[in-house]
Amino acid sequence: MLNDVYTMIWKEWRELFTSRAVGRGTLLSTLIILGILGVFLPLQVGAEWFTQPLTLMVWAWMPIFLTLGMVTDSFAGERERHTLETLLATRLPDAAILLGKVLAAVLYGWGVAVLSLLLAALTLNLSLGGGPRFYTPPFFATALGFSLLSTGLFAGLGVLASLRAATARQAYQRLSLILLVFYFLPFGVQFLPADWRLTILGALMRLDLTSVMAGVMGALLVFNLAVLSLCFRRFQRARLLLD
Repeated sequence: MLNDVYTMIWKEWRELFTSRAVGRGTLLSTLIILGILGVFLPLQVGAEWFTQPLTLMVWAWMPIFLTLGMVTDSFAGERERHTLETLLATRLPDAAILLGKVLAAVLYGWGVAVLSLLLAALTLNLSLGGGPRFYTPPFFATALGFSLLSTGLFAGLGVLASLRAATARQAYQRLSLILLVFYFLPFGVQFLPADWRLTILGALMRLDLTSVMAGVMGALLVFNLAVLSLCFRRFQRARLLLD
């Protein structure tokens, strides 16, 4: 089973990085994200980069954009290229195909997030001088976990959208709508009455950040498992071939 999952991951990465046109776009996108998260933003923030909670939100959102095209193409793209029948006719079990596609996207996006964290630390140490600086272990572990779970959630949602989509573009549009809802939801607070906003702000100021992040990560884990379970339920070879 593990070998089969590895085979699928290798297939997805090979198509992502070795294809002439796609590979160039992937490399360019990866370098841009690394430049923003690993160099530009840390230099703007300075030493507080190692302790600011906002950093966690940056790590969570930015790598997701790298995986959107990958996950929406996972099945819809195969359907468009008429390679889905060949894939489903292999000896690979259903679980290996599905997990391989999800994990390929998750490991790519999360890998970029980890590299960004390390590059940011290197950038700040070189620019600020003095003694070595690094994230505190709880902060670093939370950043890694938060980015992993958020990337996993949207990878699962992307594969779920791609399972029944006729084209990769259709799957991308569906996932983009979901992403926009999550992204702009916090901005809806500004339309609330002023006293409500003050109450919410006061409540947030009194919250313990550690407890909040633990709760958010717990919720993300539950959502990840729920979406993955739904993917397994909807992944049926017969229906995919008929569709």
